[in-house]
Amino acid sequence: MADGILISELYGKPIISNSGSILGSVQDLIIDFDEGKVSSMLLVKSEELIRSDRTSREFAKSNVRYDRVRNVAETIIVSADIPK
Repeated sequence: MADGILISELYGKPIISNSGSILGSVQDLIIDFDEGKVSSMLLVKSEELIRSDRTSREFAKSNVRYDRVRNVAETIIVSADIPK
C-alpha cells in the first residue's frame, strides 16, 4: 500500500481488482478527518450521488473502501470486486 501519497494524485487513477476487473476511476474521495486518512474512493462525483433518487444504493455501488487498496502506481489495485 502506498504511504505518503498526495490525495490529488489519486484523482482520475483507474481502479482495478486483483482479479483484473476494471472497476472505474477515482472521481471523488471520502476523508476520515478523525483518523486523518482516506476512507473511500468514489467512482462517481459526490454531487451525482447527492442528486440520485437511490443515493444509498448508488453509494454502495460506487464506493471502494480504501482499506482494500493493495497497490497504488499508474493504477490502483484493490482486493476483490465491488458488489454489483
